[in-house]
Amino acid sequence: MNHREVLESLSGLLLVLFVAMISSTVVSTALPKILGALNGTQSQYTWVVTATLLTATASTPIWGKLADLFNKKSLVQIAIVIFVAGSIMSGFAHSAGQLIAFRAFQGIGVGGLQALVQVVIAAMIPPRERGRYNGYLGGVMAVATVGGPLLGGLIVDTAWLGWRWCFFVGVPIAALAFIVLQKTLHLPTVRRSDVKIDYLGAGLIAAGVSVLLIWVSFVGNSFDWLSWQTLVMAGSGVILLALAVFVESRAKEPVVPLDIIKRRTPALAILASLAVGMAMFGGAVFLGQYFQIGRGYSPTEAGLLTIPMMFGVLVSSTVAGRLITRTGKIKPYIIAGAIVLVAGFLALATIDHETSLWFVGAGMLLVGVGVGMTMQNLVLSVQNDVPLRQLGAASATVTFFRSLGGTIGVSVLGAVLANRVTSDITENLAKAGIPATGTGKTSALNISALPEAFQHVVRAAYGDATGHIFLISAVIGVAGLIAALFLKPVTLRKSLDLGTNAEK
Repeated sequence: MNHREVLESLSGLLLVLFVAMISSTVVSTALPKILGALNGTQSQYTWVVTATLLTATASTPIWGKLADLFNKKSLVQIAIVIFVAGSIMSGFAHSAGQLIAFRAFQGIGVGGLQALVQVVIAAMIPPRERGRYNGYLGGVMAVATVGGPLLGGLIVDTAWLGWRWCFFVGVPIAALAFIVLQKTLHLPTVRRSDVKIDYLGAGLIAAGVSVLLIWVSFVGNSFDWLSWQTLVMAGSGVILLALAVFVESRAKEPVVPLDIIKRRTPALAILASLAVGMAMFGGAVFLGQYFQIGRGYSPTEAGLLTIPMMFGVLVSSTVAGRLITRTGKIKPYIIAGAIVLVAGFLALATIDHETSLWFVGAGMLLVGVGVGMTMQNLVLSVQNDVPLRQLGAASATVTFFRSLGGTIGVSVLGAVLANRVTSDITENLAKAGIPATGTGKTSALNISALPEAFQHVVRAAYGDATGHIFLISAVIGVAGLIAALFLKPVTLRKSLDLGTNAEK
C-alpha cells in the first residue's frame, strides 16, 4: 500500500480509536455530576470506570484471536455495533447499578476496538514505518483526551442536554466510523483453519481478576483485611488465576500465549505496559474529581484544566514517533518516557486542595509526555518481535495487560481514595463539632445538595487525599521504568513479517 492508500484506510481506523477513547474521556469530568444525580457512592464512582475496563480487558485477547480467524474489517464493525448498543443503554440508566452493568457491556465493544485497530494497522504497515503513523494515533488520542473532558463538561453544564448525552454523543461518531471503514478499508481475510478460541482461559482470567477487584473495593471498609471475607475472596481470586495459568499452559491456542510472554522483549514490554496502565488510568481517572469536588470548579472548567496532560500526549507521541521511524531505535524513547512519567506523578503526589494550578498543570504535562512516549511504543516493540501469523495474539496480549493494569489501578487507587476520604471527612467533622449524620442519605459526591458546613469538609478531604494516590502511581511507574531498562536494544524491521533472526 502506498502512503495515500494507507491514509485512506487509516481514516476509518482513527475514527474507531477516537470513539473508543472518547467513551471514557467524555465521562471523566462528568462522573461527579452523574453519580451525584444517581446518588451513587465513591465505590460506585470507581466501578463505573472499572466495569468498562474489566470487560474490555477480558475480551481483548478473544478479539485478537478472532482476528487470526475471521475478516478483520468485519470484526471491527461488529465491535462498533456492540459499543453503540452499550452506549445507548448507559444513557438510559436510572441507577448507579444499572449504569455499571451497561458500561460493562459497552466495554466488550471497547475491547474489540482497542485491540483490532492495533492488529489492522500492524497488518498494513511495517514496524519501521509504523512510528511515522503513530504520530497520527497520538494526535487522535490527544484530541479525544482533550476534547472528551471538555465535551463532557459542556454537556453536563448545558441544562437542555444533561449527563445522559455523555453516552449518546459517541453513537453518531461510531456510525460514521462504520461507514468510512466500509468504503476505505480493504484487507484480505487471512484465515488459519487450526485456530481455536480459549474461552475457558479468558473466563477464568476475567473471573479471577473480578473477584480480586471486588475484594479490593470493600476491604478496609465493609470488612477488615484479616477476616473470613478476605480469606474467601482473595483466596478464590488467586485460585481462579492459578487455574487460568494451568489452562493456558495446556490450551492449543491460549488466550494469553505463554510462548510469547516468555520471550524477553514481549515479557518486559508487558510488565512495563502493566505498570504504565496502572499508573496512567488510575491517576488520570481521579483528576476530574479532584478539580470539581476538591477545588470547586465546574465540569467544563475541569476539562480545560486537564489540557496540559493531553497536550503532552500529543506532542511527545508525534515527535517520538517520527524520531523512531527516522532512527529505527525505540528503547531510548520508552526509557525517557518512563522517567518523565514517574517525575510527573511525584510532582502530583504533593498536591492538596490549595496547590497552585500552575504547579498541578506542570505535573500533568510531565505525565502526558511520559504516556505519549511509552504506551504505543511498548505495543510496537512487541509487534516488531513476533511473526505476522502471531500478530493478532501478540498485539491483543500487550493491550490486555495494559488494560488489566488500568483496571487494577483504578480499583486499587479508588479504594485507597475512598478510605482516605471517609477517614478525613469523619475526623474533620468531629473536630468541627458537626454530626456526621447531618447529610441524611445524600451522597458526598452530590456536593451541591450538602449543607454549607459539609461542603467545605468534603472539598478539603477530596483535595488532600488525591495526592496520596499519585504517590502510589509514582511507585508503580518505577516498576515500569525498571522493566523498560532491561528491554533489548533493537532496530525496527522494515518488512511486514519477521525474518529468520527472531529473538528466541
